[in-house]
Amino acid sequence: MTDPALTLYRLQACPFCERVVRTLDEHGLDYRSRFVEPMHADRNVVKRISGKRTVPALVDENTGVTMSESANIVDYIEKTYGEGS
Repeated sequence: MTDPALTLYRLQACPFCERVVRTLDEHGLDYRSRFVEPMHADRNVVKRISGKRTVPALVDENTGVTMSESANIVDYIEKTYGEGS
């Protein structure tokens, strides 16, 4: 079994993160969740991968895309993995 190509960096109970989770689940996509530090200043792992400390952040190894902001991520998932893609 291989690791999923999608990794979502997120916080517990974050409504923006949950929006992305719902979209990933709706499309039946396998992904890995990485829960990050709640304190913004301590999110160095997210800063290293996306250049920002904000969550959610998505890394897609299939396409080489790394992005943040839930609306952008949802749009990306729809366009990349939605019907007709």
